[in-house]
Amino acid sequence: MRRNFNFFIVFILILSLSESAYCQPTGAKLNPLYYKDASGNAKTIKTPGEWENRRSQILVNLQLVMGPFPDASKKVAPEMKIIDETLIDGVRRIKISFLTEKNDRLPAFLLIPADLKGAVPAILCLHQTTSIGKGEPAGTGGSPNLNYALELAKRGYVTLAPDYLNFGEYSFDPYANGYLSATMKGIWNHMAAVDLLQSLPEVDPERIGCIGHSLGGHNSLFLAVFDKRIKAVVTSCGFNSFYKYCGGDLTGWSHKGYMPRIATVYEKSPAKMPFDFPDILEAIAPRPLFINAPLKDANFEISGVYDCVNAAKTVYSLLNASGNIVMNNPDAPHDFPSEVREAAYLFLDKELGFTGRKTGIR
Repeated sequence: MRRNFNFFIVFILILSLSESAYCQPTGAKLNPLYYKDASGNAKTIKTPGEWENRRSQILVNLQLVMGPFPDASKKVAPEMKIIDETLIDGVRRIKISFLTEKNDRLPAFLLIPADLKGAVPAILCLHQTTSIGKGEPAGTGGSPNLNYALELAKRGYVTLAPDYLNFGEYSFDPYANGYLSATMKGIWNHMAAVDLLQSLPEVDPERIGCIGHSLGGHNSLFLAVFDKRIKAVVTSCGFNSFYKYCGGDLTGWSHKGYMPRIATVYEKSPAKMPFDFPDILEAIAPRPLFINAPLKDANFEISGVYDCVNAAKTVYSLLNASGNIVMNNPDAPHDFPSEVREAAYLFLDKELGFTGRKTGIR
């Protein structure tokens, strides 16, 4: 999807259709094979074509919480600037910035194999909640288990690791700039990152994936919902059902770094929310999705992950793509262990049709 999402049509839909016609009743969020028409009547989904009605409603519901997807007039050319460059383990790690909209320049690391010949797949690499932001996936510090931008570049991919809002070297107030959530500004920034990747001669523009852990784990999902240019997704420790997140207390999702309307409009209540993570996974179908969900993740309780994945499998089956959703459950805490990263990288190799180096990982 080039950034041609019709903001005006979606905005009119949001205004003209009552929220009750789109929101799912309590408990039905785990039963995805229905949608509601403009009169609020439930319609059973039996074909892939009918599923698109439900997917369109999920996009509307997300914007009720995140705020509207920006008007296309915000789109600008990336205008990349190179700040400096380091050679590490056969990889050019290039510190850059690029435009995401007028007067907003996003810092990032671009990693390119030093001996690259021709165009290869690219992976957008989104960081967890860490003060060094983009530096962790790019390998300048942080946990070695989360240096996936560097590891993937060593395998032959082009990778891009940007900062999220108010992490690393990036300071931006989304609310002073017309956004209703940091989440939506993050989606916009990450779509601009895809624009940048597609503009590079080293990148095959039709083979772009996304990977992220924790904060980056759910941001990779949010991006993939809105941007179909993402052909494969790896999410690590990124979600569970709102009903099982902190016992149903959505305070952690409602601060200014995420979606304040969860508190101000939906009272931090899963039952009042217009969407849940089953909807997110379902809206990505039938594209390939790899999930790392450790059994001892204290942030995202495992049974809530299973609830979401089992619901999503119904949609993947409807779309004749049952093999495209894969989950690993290591006996580990909130982390991305080496054996699971290796499985994730092999997944990306397969789904993006890449036969790069099998370098192994630390």
